[in-house]
Amino acid sequence: MKKQFLFITTLVCSLVTAQAKDTANVNKIEAVTVNGKKVLVERKVDRLVYNVQNSMLSQGSSGTEVLAGTPLLQVDENKGLLSIAGKNGVSVMVNDRMLNLSGSELINYLRNLRSENILKIEVITTPPAKYEAQGNSGIINIVLKKNQNLGWNGYLTTNYTQKTYAAFSTVAGINYQNEKMKASIKIQGYDGAKRSVENYKIIGEKSSISRDERRDMNDGFGLNANFDYSLTKNSNIGWVYDISKGHSDMDINSKQNYFTGSNSTLQTNTDSKHRSSFTSQMLNLYFDQKFGEHKLSLGANYYGNLPDTEVNFTTKNIASNSTQVVKNLSSVDYKIYSGQADLTLNFKKIQLETGAKFSQFSNNSEIGYFNVTNGNHIIDPAKSNLFDYNEKNYATYISASKDLGEKWSVKAGLRYEYSQTSGFSPTTQSKSENNYGKFFPTAYVSYKANQDNQFSINYSRRINRPYFRALDPFRWYSNPNTYYSGNPSLLPSFNHNIEFNYIFKNKFSANLYYQRTTNNFDQISFLNGIDLTSTFENYYNQNIYGINLNYTDTFFKIWESNISTSFSYNETQITRFNLVPKNGQSFYYSLNNTFQLNKAKTFMLFVNYWNNLPSRDGYLSVKNRASLDAGVKMSFAEKALQVNLSVSDIFKQSEFKADMYFTDNTQSFNNYWDARRMTLSITYNFGNQKVKSNNRAVNFEEKNRAQ
Repeated sequence: MKKQFLFITTLVCSLVTAQAKDTANVNKIEAVTVNGKKVLVERKVDRLVYNVQNSMLSQGSSGTEVLAGTPLLQVDENKGLLSIAGKNGVSVMVNDRMLNLSGSELINYLRNLRSENILKIEVITTPPAKYEAQGNSGIINIVLKKNQNLGWNGYLTTNYTQKTYAAFSTVAGINYQNEKMKASIKIQGYDGAKRSVENYKIIGEKSSISRDERRDMNDGFGLNANFDYSLTKNSNIGWVYDISKGHSDMDINSKQNYFTGSNSTLQTNTDSKHRSSFTSQMLNLYFDQKFGEHKLSLGANYYGNLPDTEVNFTTKNIASNSTQVVKNLSSVDYKIYSGQADLTLNFKKIQLETGAKFSQFSNNSEIGYFNVTNGNHIIDPAKSNLFDYNEKNYATYISASKDLGEKWSVKAGLRYEYSQTSGFSPTTQSKSENNYGKFFPTAYVSYKANQDNQFSINYSRRINRPYFRALDPFRWYSNPNTYYSGNPSLLPSFNHNIEFNYIFKNKFSANLYYQRTTNNFDQISFLNGIDLTSTFENYYNQNIYGINLNYTDTFFKIWESNISTSFSYNETQITRFNLVPKNGQSFYYSLNNTFQLNKAKTFMLFVNYWNNLPSRDGYLSVKNRASLDAGVKMSFAEKALQVNLSVSDIFKQSEFKADMYFTDNTQSFNNYWDARRMTLSITYNFGNQKVKSNNRAVNFEEKNRAQ
């Protein structure tokens, strides 16, 4: 990887030198500044809009910093999570096109997105019928600034992060635009490690106490290319191609103690080496055609991923001093295809949207479990498996929106989705099938009482389908007595969302909501003697009542603050197993502050703090979590060079501690994932900096389930 970083740096430096010669005599064009300031926050009929260009975060900030300062949003870079308050997850779009990333991939993309290119952030808590009904999450739409200038530019960003171990990443990109064509290419590489500690207890008549100390090592190399061409004034065609290759490795030392009552029955120590390589590719094709005020969009998508994993572990019985050596092999082949058509009709009095979509998933996996004796690998058929999963989804939708005078706006839509799923294991000869069709309505009403007060009420019904890993029935062993398994019989859950929103003077906003979710599924663990198994099951329904409050303002022209708080109360009904529901409340607040330290706006200080108070959520009782982050952002050479230095989780408060209660045992978690860190980021921009990168993303929401 270091050779790749050196290659990238050398390549970009050469381009900088060449470009400097080419642009030495280019006349400077003065930018036109329009007086007047737009508001920071505004409400539309189906979304909240945060105008980044009017914020201090618009200069020298990363995409994750901008999102952390956006009302209703919560960003946890350590766990790779981005969420809307009151929602379990979120999808991200760029310029109304879905960004097909999740987890650490999504956080890395957002971290490398420059705030100078972001116009606004749209927070869609109840997505309209145009978007997939999948997931209880909302949608975040990142709107980039439009560019009217011709030419090319580039950038080079290098990040150094120090946790327990060091991590490095480098991103280099070049963008070009003329009157008909936009093109960009981005090359990135990363290499790093972090320490994780996970403590897990099951205390009952049969008990288990384990501690895993893990070193996670990740390296990779990727290329992203975008091309957009204007066939005519009203039509354009383009493609996006992305390829990534890398490794996701782990070294784990696991200590396990088993008890019957207070008597120890078994004590083991397992050393594991996980070695996993992956190659993923994504290709998106699109065509847009305008007919006056109307627009037709066509898209086709492909995603493929081929992760191969080998786990070698040696388990030692402490009492007998005997050992067991095992090799666990996994080969998985994910493929997703989708195609869609969207038509927008803008009439004088009403706007109509309609469209259709087809998507197909396939997941073929092969798991081998081998006992190693005297160097010989002997397969264990009872612990090995083949699994084939296929899914087809058909969808169509229609929605309409209309302004009723100056004060009232309404929008309503209906989406229909039909799914066919089948799973088959040649090893066990087990087969599961599920066919179902459902309607998903959405409705919005907005009322603007006056310039300072605006109200809205929204409703949506959504579905949460299991992702591939939760469906695959293979057993993934971490030691001979502990394994994880998916469940091919897992069913989707459904939920209803009702929201009431209020915004005052475009600074204070309130979001009151109710959610009803049925047939919820999640991961659950069972201890049978010394065999600890973990799988996914449908086993609870839930009602959640909540309120989110946010205040965003600028004080003394040098201090911008975003204050958020969320409170919710849940009622959980357990439908299976012997879990004890933990009805109760949760409370979260955050304070994000940016200070401008000089008139040139090239030196800024930020101090952020968030806190999750002790809470009860469904079947979990969660302890307090918090994080204090601080740093400085500096710009030099007319803002061509940017240097950011930050420290996160200064007081190491973000451990995850929780208890899960059964009638016959209590399960406890105490985990920490190396959140305290120092990060140094250096970005150099060259070329015509008025050229914005061709960050066109495409509507390919299904890829998020291939995790």
